[in-house]
Amino acid sequence: MRTVARLTTGIAAALALVVVLSLSAFAAELLPLTGRVVDQADMLDAGTEARLTATLEAFEQKSSDQIVVATIESLDGESIEDFANRQFRAWGLGQAGENNGVLLLVAKNDRKMRIEVGYGLEGTLTDLLSSLIINDTMVPFFRAGDFNGGVSAAVNDIITVLEGNAAELEARKKRNQDVGPGEELPWEVILFISIWAILFFGSFGIALLAPIFGKKLGPNRYRWLGMDITIGGGSSSGGGYSSGGSSWSSGSSSGGGFSGGGGSSGGGGASGSW
Repeated sequence: MRTVARLTTGIAAALALVVVLSLSAFAAELLPLTGRVVDQADMLDAGTEARLTATLEAFEQKSSDQIVVATIESLDGESIEDFANRQFRAWGLGQAGENNGVLLLVAKNDRKMRIEVGYGLEGTLTDLLSSLIINDTMVPFFRAGDFNGGVSAAVNDIITVLEGNAAELEARKKRNQDVGPGEELPWEVILFISIWAILFFGSFGIALLAPIFGKKLGPNRYRWLGMDITIGGGSSSGGGYSSGGSSWSSGSSSGGGFSGGGGSSGGGGASGSW
């Protein structure tokens, strides 16, 4: 009987090991926390990364809520929900006891994104609002190939919600829903207005309309009406929207010494794909 019991125990242990190894084969490797923006998949340009880092640092200093943006090449077969939760817990985002962290994760090759929300913020940044940010803000930018714009806009929306202005996002969604497919302007009208604006405003019209109707090629560069158009120049290095006189002081925001505060997440948030 003892021999049988030992044999049974050995078989159970072997099966458990097989299960563990099988699960680990479909688990992506966790990223090191090197800063508030961990762009492992190299989806963001340097200017956007610097602005995001400064924005997130300033917001954390003001509110204590900790937001981190991360991109990964591949999930290696793991669900983005499982990976985001593992990554969130490994980094300990948010403050211990407050659990006020948020992870904005993008999996490049899987074409998926997720907002993972700490326990303490689930009542503010709800699953519904997280889904709204992903599907109404990020997805259109990403489908247009504008990863910088999509991540930046999503971060702005997350901060808007955490600052208590969720009604602004809900109102935007309602405005988008109020405009049905039949109410959109015909392309002929859009083309006429565009050409008229170019003729009337000249280079100002091009600078104004190219970001709206053109295809983004890179920072401050668009293709529209068969032309490659560069807007601005000078010292602008990051593309997107320059804030002019306003400034975000990056201080020591290079990522050195940055770490999570010991917060945790239970899987709140939302996922999407583009």
